[in-house]
Amino acid sequence: MDIRYFDTLESTNKYCKLLDPEKVEEFTVICARSQTAGIGQQGNVWTSEPGANLTFSLVLKPLFLAAADQYQLTMMLAVAVADTVAETVVPQQVHIKWPNDIYVGSKKICGILTSSQIHGEQLSYAICGVGLNVNQTHFPDWVPNPTSLKLLTRQTFDTDVVLHRLLDNIQKAYETLQSAPTLIRQHYLDQLFRMGQKATYIIDGKPTQATIGGVDRYGHLELTTADGAQITRAMKEIQYII
Repeated sequence: MDIRYFDTLESTNKYCKLLDPEKVEEFTVICARSQTAGIGQQGNVWTSEPGANLTFSLVLKPLFLAAADQYQLTMMLAVAVADTVAETVVPQQVHIKWPNDIYVGSKKICGILTSSQIHGEQLSYAICGVGLNVNQTHFPDWVPNPTSLKLLTRQTFDTDVVLHRLLDNIQKAYETLQSAPTLIRQHYLDQLFRMGQKATYIIDGKPTQATIGGVDRYGHLELTTADGAQITRAMKEIQYII
C-alpha cells in the first residue's frame, strides 16, 4: 500500500478527489492527523480531535463491480472495520448500523463515507473515507452518542498500529468481495444493528414500529411495519431512535 501521511488536511476525501485516478495506484491511502473540514454522510460534519483518531481515505478501483452494486463497497468496509473493532472489545457488542456506521452497544465509534465514479455500467474507482475514534475521550455536546476504543477499554492505542491492522482487514475483505461477495453480504447482515428486532423509527415523519429484515441491492433498508407492510427506505428517509 502507498500510505501518505499529512499533519493537516481540509478533508482526506476532498484530497483524494484532486488526485488523477489514472495515475494513482489502487490502495493508495491518504491519512490526516487533523482534518479542518471533515465530511460525514450527506454532507454532515465529521469532528475529530487532532492526533487522537484515525481519519483516512482509501482509493479503490473495483472494476469487477457493476454500478448498481456499489453499496457492496460500503458493506465490505463496514465488515472490515467491525472486525477490527471486535478484536479489541466484546465482539457481540459490535454492530453495523445502516447505512454506514459502526456501533459498540448503542454508541457510535466509526463512520464511513464512500463516493464512486461510474463509467458506463461499471464502477471506475471509489474513494472510501473512514473516521474511527481511537483515543479521543471528550466530544462536543452536539455529537450524538460517541465512543472510542480508549473509552471502551481504558487503554491508549498506537494509531499507526490500529491503522495497519484495519488496512489489513480491509484488504482481506476486498479480496473476499471479489471472490465471494455473498460472504461479505451475509457477514454484514449478521452484524446489522437491530436486525430482526422490533423497534420504533421515525418514518415519513411519524413514529413507526418496524422490524429490519435486510438491505436491498441498492443499499436501501428493508423493513416490515407492525401492520405487516413491507417497505424500503433510503438514507434520510428513516430516522433511528436510540
